[in-house]
Amino acid sequence: MKLVRFGSRGREKPGLIAADGSLRDLSGYVADIGWNELSPAGQKRLRALDARALPKVRGTPRFGVPFTGISKIVGIGLNYRAHALEAKMPIPTEPVVFMKATTCITGPFDPILKPVDSTKLDWEVELGLVIGRETRQVSEARALDHVAGYCAFHDVSERAFQLERGGQWDKGKGCDSFGPIGPWLVTKDEVADPQALRLWLDVNGERMQDSSTADMIFSCAEIVSYLSRFMTLLPGDVICTGTPQGVGIGRGRFLQVGDRVRLGVEGLGEQEQTVIATRQAGSRR
Repeated sequence: MKLVRFGSRGREKPGLIAADGSLRDLSGYVADIGWNELSPAGQKRLRALDARALPKVRGTPRFGVPFTGISKIVGIGLNYRAHALEAKMPIPTEPVVFMKATTCITGPFDPILKPVDSTKLDWEVELGLVIGRETRQVSEARALDHVAGYCAFHDVSERAFQLERGGQWDKGKGCDSFGPIGPWLVTKDEVADPQALRLWLDVNGERMQDSSTADMIFSCAEIVSYLSRFMTLLPGDVICTGTPQGVGIGRGRFLQVGDRVRLGVEGLGEQEQTVIATRQAGSRR
C-alpha cells in the first residue's frame, strides 16, 4: 500500500494511492494514519479494503507528512561508502547516530526555510524507515519485522551550524522545514529489497546525487537492530539512513533562496521544494 495524508496543514485527511495512480480518501474508515494503522493488524485491515470503492479525490491537494505519531527522528551519518570518502572521513565501524527535532518535519512539497544566518544550506536525499511496533533489543534477523514501511526523506542540513559551531551535529539538522517526508508511506510488503533502491536529487534541474542503497555501509536491518540497543523505537518513529555522495559540502556549493530541489527514491515517490527565506522575529514583511 501507498498511504498518504492530504489537505491543508493541520487539516490533513488519510488516503491511499490506488493501483491506477489515483488518490483515494480513507477518512470514512480511519481518522488518520497513525500508530494503529502502522501496526501489522492495522495494515491488514486497510489491505482488506477495495481501493476502487473508496472515494476518488478530485484536483491536486497538498500532500502532508504521510503518517502521524512521530516521537523521534534518528539520523545515521556517513552511511554510504562514497559519501564518507567524499567527506574525507574514515569509514565508520559503528553507525554514526544523531537526532533531528520533530519540529523540523514538513510535507514533501512544502518550502525549505533558509535559516537566519545560514551560509551553508545543504541537500541530502535519504531512504526513511518507519517503525511499526515497539522495538527494543531486536536481532538483526528480526529487525525488518518491526518496520511498517519506507519513505523518501530529505535530510536538509546547515553545515556551518552542524560543523563549525561546536557541540554535536543536531543544531545543523533540526531547523524548521529540515525534514520533508513523503509523499507516501510505502508498506514493507511492496519493497522487495530495501538495499536495492535507486535514489537521486536535482538542484535547479542539475543532477547532484544518483546512487543506490546498495552502497550503504550498514544495512536497514543492521541499523534498526543497533538503535534498539540504545533506545526504544516506537510506532511512527523515523530513521533516516544516510545520504550518498554528491552533497553540497562536497561540491563547495550550497542552497540559496529561490533554488528548487527535486528528489526521489525508487518506488517511494518524488519530492520537490523551493528554498525561501525565514523571516526574522519582529519582521513585518
